[in-house]
Amino acid sequence: MNNPHKMGLLAKGMGATLSGLCRLLTGVQARWIGCEPSTASRIYYANHSSHLDGLVIWSALPPTLRHQVHPVAARDYWDKTKLRRYLVHNVFRAVFVDRSGENTPKKRVISPLAAVLAQNGSLIIFPEGTRGDGEQTNQFKSGLYHLARQYPDTEVVPVYLENLSRALPKGKKLPIPIICSVTFGKPLEKLSEGENKEAFLLRALSALEELML
Repeated sequence: MNNPHKMGLLAKGMGATLSGLCRLLTGVQARWIGCEPSTASRIYYANHSSHLDGLVIWSALPPTLRHQVHPVAARDYWDKTKLRRYLVHNVFRAVFVDRSGENTPKKRVISPLAAVLAQNGSLIIFPEGTRGDGEQTNQFKSGLYHLARQYPDTEVVPVYLENLSRALPKGKKLPIPIICSVTFGKPLEKLSEGENKEAFLLRALSALEELML
């Protein structure tokens, strides 16, 4: 199929199907307690415990917003198969990041994310970098800080995902039907003058943990 219009319709239809299936399997409930859905450029940052995390947040957004919200996807996982590449590029319109190691230049990791914000788009990111156990949130990596500093007018919104580690535990390929929830919190206050990386990341982590209570 080489017709761009037909390919776009196919991708849109697949996205609707996947989001519907996601809601059916997880019973995901979206709660907007600190903000409302908006076309404003945002960084949605969340705790990370499952390969379903990005899909669940994306599915919880109003369909009219999904085209401008780009999940951040790990290249080493999503670039492995033809199906995954199709989903990540054509359906979710995600942004690849290279997490090949600690020695990867920071600019190389941040550049594709910054390009989205430069076009007033939005991102879904997981500052922990790798999946946790679902019980506690690990220390954030510095990317969130660098993006917030570079694009101070972008809203930084904490998102708490509940039960995703149980819906698709590590090592499992098929999800387990279980009720999950997505809680969108209040956007962080902008970086204050002189606020360093450690202070900002601690503030961001605290805002996310408050949604867990």
